[in-house]
Parts: sequence; C-alpha cells; structure tokens
Amino acid sequence: MPALHALDKLITDTWPDLSSDAQLRAFEATPYAERIAAPSTYDALRRGAAINPDAPAIHFLPNADPDEAPITISHGQLIARVTQAANLFTSLGVGSNDVVSLLLPLLPQSLYALFGAEAAGIANPVNPLLEAGQIAEILRAANTRVLVTLGPGVGNDAGTDIWAKVERIREKMPNLAAVVLVGGAPMPGTHHFDTLIEPQPADRLVSGRQIVSGDTAAFFHTGGTTGLPKLVRHSHGNQVYQAWLVAILLRMKPGTTLLFGLPLFHVGGALTQGLGPLAAGCTLVVLSPAGWRNPAAVRNVWRLVERYKPDTFGGVPTVLGVALSVPIGDADVSCIRRVSGGGSAIPVPVGKAYAERFQVPVLEVYGMTETASIHVMSCIDRPVRIGAVGHPAPYSQVRIVALDADGAVQRDCAVDEIGVVAMAGPGVFSGYLSDVHNRGAFVAPGWVNSGDLGRLDADGYLWITGRAKDLIIRGGHNIDPMPVEEVFFSHPAVNLASVVGAPDAYAGELPVAFVQLKPGAQVSADELLDHVRQHTPERAAVPVAIYFVDALPLTAVGKVFKPALRWDAAQRTVTRLLAPLLPSGATLQVEVGADALHGSLISVRLQGVAPDRRDGMAQAVGERLDPLTWHHQLEWRN
Repeated sequence: MPALHALDKLITDTWPDLSSDAQLRAFEATPYAERIAAPSTYDALRRGAAINPDAPAIHFLPNADPDEAPITISHGQLIARVTQAANLFTSLGVGSNDVVSLLLPLLPQSLYALFGAEAAGIANPVNPLLEAGQIAEILRAANTRVLVTLGPGVGNDAGTDIWAKVERIREKMPNLAAVVLVGGAPMPGTHHFDTLIEPQPADRLVSGRQIVSGDTAAFFHTGGTTGLPKLVRHSHGNQVYQAWLVAILLRMKPGTTLLFGLPLFHVGGALTQGLGPLAAGCTLVVLSPAGWRNPAAVRNVWRLVERYKPDTFGGVPTVLGVALSVPIGDADVSCIRRVSGGGSAIPVPVGKAYAERFQVPVLEVYGMTETASIHVMSCIDRPVRIGAVGHPAPYSQVRIVALDADGAVQRDCAVDEIGVVAMAGPGVFSGYLSDVHNRGAFVAPGWVNSGDLGRLDADGYLWITGRAKDLIIRGGHNIDPMPVEEVFFSHPAVNLASVVGAPDAYAGELPVAFVQLKPGAQVSADELLDHVRQHTPERAAVPVAIYFVDALPLTAVGKVFKPALRWDAAQRTVTRLLAPLLPSGATLQVEVGADALHGSLISVRLQGVAPDRRDGMAQAVGERLDPLTWHHQLEWRN
C-alpha cells in the first residue's frame, strides 16, 4: 500500500498528531530534509500520480455547471502532459535558468504549461487581467524567453482579451524567442501548444535535468502597480514544502476532490490548491477558465458540492462571503468536513456563520507569496478560535517584532503585544529577483517582514490585527481598520465593507467606509453609522462617512483592492474642498491614482477659468490642498 503522504518518507497510514506544542516538537524532531521525498515540483507530481495513475487528477467544467459532462484527465495523463510540456520548452531552447511566462486562464493546458515550465526552466505565471503595459514590464523584468498565451479568437470568460494585449507588447520583448498559443487560429511567428506537445516524449525529460530543491522554480509577481515589478523567487524546495504541508493540514487523502477556482498566477491557486492536492493524488474540479470569477461558479456552488463531494470547502474570504448568500436548497452538502479560507482575513461573522450552518471547523490560513502561500493555519487537532489564523505550520516559525524607524528589529514583542509579523521556514523565499526590493524585506537573515501587524496569544495562536500600510493615522493616533470592518460585517444588510483613510488637512487622515449591501437589502448611512458607533469602543475609529457602492474593487484573487478605495476617498475629499472655489461656468475634474514618483497623485483639471483669474485660482487651490499629505498637480483646460 502506498504511503498516505506521497511526499513524506515517514508518514505511512496515519496522519501525525499535532494537537499540542509537545506533539509538534516531537514531529519536528526529525529534520525536515530527512523527511521530504521529492526534491522538485516535477517529482512531487510524479509521486502523486504513482498512487493511482488511472484516478482523475482534473475534472474540467467549461461552464462551471454541475450538470455538464466534465473533461477528465487522469493522474497518469497529467504527469505525461507535464513531461511533454517540459520537453516542448526544451525544444524551444529553454534551459534551467530560462524563463517561460504564462498568460492563461484556468485550462488543463495551463497546468501542463506551469509545471512543465518548472521542469524545464523557470515559470513566470502572470495575471492576464493586468494592463498590457504592466504585463510588458513583468515579462521584461523576468527576462522572458518563451511566452505561452491564449490564442486569438478563443472564447475567454476570464474577462480580458489576452491576445490583443500580447499583440501590443510582443515586439517590445527583445529576448523573446517564441510565442506559444493555447487554442485559437495559427498566427505568423507563433507556435501552437497542442500541436507541438504531441510528438514530445511523455516518459522522461529529454534534457536529462536533475532538479535539486535549491533550483529556482518560478517567479511570482506580487504587490504594486507602478515601478519595477516585484518578482518573488521560489525554489523547488519552497513549493514542495507548500504541497507537503497542505496535505497534512487539510488531511488530503488520495481520491478526494477540491473545487478549484483560484488563478494560477497566485500562489493560492498554483500551489495550495493546485500542486498540493495533485501531489497527494487528489482531484481538482476546475470551475471554468474564469474560476470563481465566473458568476455561474458561485451560483452553482452548493450543487457543485453535492455533485463532486469535496470534504474541504475553501476559497478567499470574498468567495466564502458571497457563497453564504446562495440558498443551499435541497443540495446535499453533508460531505463538507471543514471550511478553509485565506488571502485576507475571514470576517468573524462569516466564519461564525459557516461554523453554525455546517457544524464544521473553519480553518483560517495565513501566508504570503514570499512564504510560498500558507505559513500559519488553524489546526484540525486543536480548538479553532474564530478570528485567529492558528499556529505556525510544522517546521515554520513566527515572531512578532518591534521595528525602529529604519526597519531594524528593536526587540521581540511580549505575549498579546501588537507588532510586525516576521516568518521563517522552508517555504520562505530567499529574496526578490531585483535587489532593489530586498531592502527591508527581511528583519533578520531568513526572517521575512510580512508588513502585517499581529500578536501571539498565550497559547501560541497568531492574530492578524491589520496591515501596517493599511493603518489610518488620525491626528497621530493609529487606527486599525480591521475591527471596524468586523462591526460592519456584523450588520445583516452588509455584504462587504472596507474602511480606509481619506486625506484631511487637520487630522492627516479620517476613516471612511465603502459598503456593498447584500442583494435586496436596504439600510441608510445614518442607521449603519449608529450601529458602528454602538459596537466600536474607540470613537476615533468610527468612519466620518459611508459610501455605498454596487461592488467593491477586488484583485484578481478576490481581495479588496484598498488602494483604489483610498484614491476614491481622496477624489471625493478634494472635489468637496474645491467645488466652492469654482467661478460661474467653470468645471472641475479630479482624478487620483498611482504615481511612480509619489506613490499616489491628485490631478486637478479646471476648465472654463478665465486666464486673468488663474493665478488667484491656483493660489486658492494650493491653500486648500497643500495641507494634505498627498501630492497634487493642477492643469488648465480651455
């Protein structure tokens, strides 16, 4: 009988007991390097396929419809296709240090290409929803040799015309040796993935490459929309660790299924929900090329659960929150044994709702691209504390540190003292591709600075209290928006809420809230503010304004994109400040957005102001806006 965990030399037919610190220490007494069987992601997939080559690895649902016949790929077929993809890239000149970038939605070929690229060279999965200019910057920063992308004319419900973007940028890639199309009509100067892959050997890597754990597996883009792209460098060892621990922490037995809808350009999709289950011999139910972004995936969620019977229901918090509003009806969801979520904090009311409705533990996960995804997680063997993200995963460590103004560690924080979360362990990356981004990335050798604020309680549970950069500083007083957002979530009419700082001449920043109501729900701003005042003990944290929106801006993986909300809040503030200054017949346009030099920039455009009044108007605008901490520029339009 094969071992229960294909990547662990020592786990045979029972899961380890991690129910206490003592049990965890006993488990970790075996050095990690002696425990892990797979040196690479390719070998991890090979070991997962060996459990049962005929078992399904992928059920692909083109329309996220539980009634449609899936396109099924077995584990044996998967590893064969990954091998062929690696050999395809080798045939195009890709060596171990060459980069294959991918601009693809969720398709079976996307998985072949991702892990085939890691077996041949270095994979660089890129968000196809980005603007063409930013995609070009990422591809150049990665020094892309081969680009794999969706072909022209392919129906793309991932929400963007990928090929049109590629056409605009391909000539700007001086080192690009080949463009490989998935689907679509052949185009001059390109290759076709499905055509090239067929003649390639499926039983061996023709390169003869012997991958070791320290070899670079992938570059993942993270953070920021301006400036030099920040590319996280993952080793094969980093990614294998993620695959190994996910199966342990979620008790992934061969043959179990997982509803899969996260994009592959995010570590949660590529590693936590992709590589981990596949290396454990599990089955991914791929919910259309757009994944959870496809409205049908959410609309059909409980029927999909009934049809494919996953024992873990997992997703980013926005998916978990929206799924709660979908009636279960007569769907049989008794297969669910646990709920997990990460990417951002699960709102406490959402976590409690799942715990009460399904009577199962709600396991929050915490990590970042720089830790190859999960680093901390609520443990099945320990009591779950809703709101905490749990304990460090086996062989991983967490410190809470106080930093000085230069980012150096002053000291470790006491129990329950809030500080900056720092992490170390086998999943932690060695650094960004560009040394520019490595300044301040680590608080000590091997200890990555998360940029998050948190505390460790007396029992070792980690509580994330906010994002350091998300702090609202009102008159020198630090306001953590997360507790205020939790109060909004507790109101029955609220679906999503986010609190950000709006610029203020006196206080520096004032908290404002953007609120998305549940379908059909109604509540006034005054009523909602009364609710927040009653449940927020800190008066300074109560928002000064509520803005109702049809939908909060989300990143491609479902996180609330707070920079856009800060820009929106600043635009509203500046418009309010300047509107009284306008002479008759003049119009005002205010735009706020990212700026490479200043981070954010307020652009004020005035039209219809007579030339002889412009000097006085410029002085008046300056008097209103100079006290703000944001940079601004003034333009005149005739």
